Amino acid sequence: MLEIRPTCENCNKRLPFDAQDAYICTFECTYCADCVEKLKQVCPNCGGGFEKRPIRPERLLKKYPVSTTIVHKPVDFEVHYLKINR
Repeated sequence: MLEIRPTCENCNKRLPFDAQDAYICTFECTYCADCVEKLKQVCPNCGGGFEKRPIRPERLLKKYPVSTTIVHKPVDFEVHYLKINR
């Protein structure tokens, strides 16, 4: 079951369960579309790619609530670009 994290890890933008601009990597690192573009589609934590996060149907939210845990780890883009351009 996906956590459906509430914010972008980099900019802390709010990403509710039905956000159209939420992206995740294979480990569920969560970023908004703007940050994914700046990250050149490469997760700064695992080096994997991003996919659009699915939307949990509202009717399932009570039984399967989304995460309320905020993970905020702003990216040092200079370091990130060096890693992905090796």
